[in-house]
Amino acid sequence: GLSGSMNYDEASEEDDDEAEERSRSLSPNTESTRPASASSTKSTTECLPLGSPSAEGSSVEVDNLEEFVLRPAPRGVTVKCRISRDKKGMDRGLYPTYYMHLEREDGKKVFLLAGRKRKKSKTSNYLISVDATDLSREAESFIGKLRSNLMGTKFTVYDNGTNPSKTPGALLEETNTRQELAAVCYETNVLGFKGPRKMTVIIPGMNMNFERVPVRPACEQESLLSKWQNHSLENLIELHNKAPVWNDDTQSYVLNFHGRVTQASVKNFQIVHDNDPDYIVMQFGRVAEDIFTLDFNYPMCALQAFAIGLSSFDSKLACE
Repeated sequence: GLSGSMNYDEASEEDDDEAEERSRSLSPNTESTRPASASSTKSTTECLPLGSPSAEGSSVEVDNLEEFVLRPAPRGVTVKCRISRDKKGMDRGLYPTYYMHLEREDGKKVFLLAGRKRKKSKTSNYLISVDATDLSREAESFIGKLRSNLMGTKFTVYDNGTNPSKTPGALLEETNTRQELAAVCYETNVLGFKGPRKMTVIIPGMNMNFERVPVRPACEQESLLSKWQNHSLENLIELHNKAPVWNDDTQSYVLNFHGRVTQASVKNFQIVHDNDPDYIVMQFGRVAEDIFTLDFNYPMCALQAFAIGLSSFDSKLACE
């Protein structure tokens, strides 16, 4: 088989589609499946024996959709998904809807999540739902959201809990307060450097039972982004995009996606832990103009992975 060792498109977002068709690089499959561990040395309670990512998504069963999208991937299993972008409808494609499906071994696809950017919002704000037809904030199917800062360079992923700042003085039950599930930071390219994006992803750590440690900030100082900026990483996991390698033959940056990505794009990325860069926690890449593959492993869940993928779609002028 052939696997995509993908070029990074160095054109602007507008030129994305044309340039991607031109720059492609295929290399023989050299997939490695050695066992791996990505436990952080910065935390005392994390326990992340991540295991081999070689298993396929066939053993993944979606019994309860709401529970499944919040549950970390089974250890040793790569959950393979596909994201489709629907630009039809209103607003000339400015507010496309994104759908995430689980790819089963028998070729069937199982719907997991849908997301769409909210209109009339000062910053990029995506609603995420477990119902493909109802993406309203008030719907019972509302499962989480992704929100950016004004620059569009930092994103936070929330579940569907209550925002503590919206109910000042009220004694909320701990379980009703919203959780922060991930934060994504894109390094700005203020000098116009035309290279691959640099991403940092912060997610809550895992306890000894391989369950996510809840992060429920009562104020801005307790948020994932603030903790990361203050180097307070206890019970948190810091991940980065895998640095691509410059290929002299193709005159471009390349990453090996083992056949899961077939078109070059500035949006293609792989997320790893610094302690073990061979263990791919998540990878995302283009296979057609509006089709992308998204694969993730323990300790990430579907909602975290989908929201991180959505952040890559968002227009970040400062990062291009």
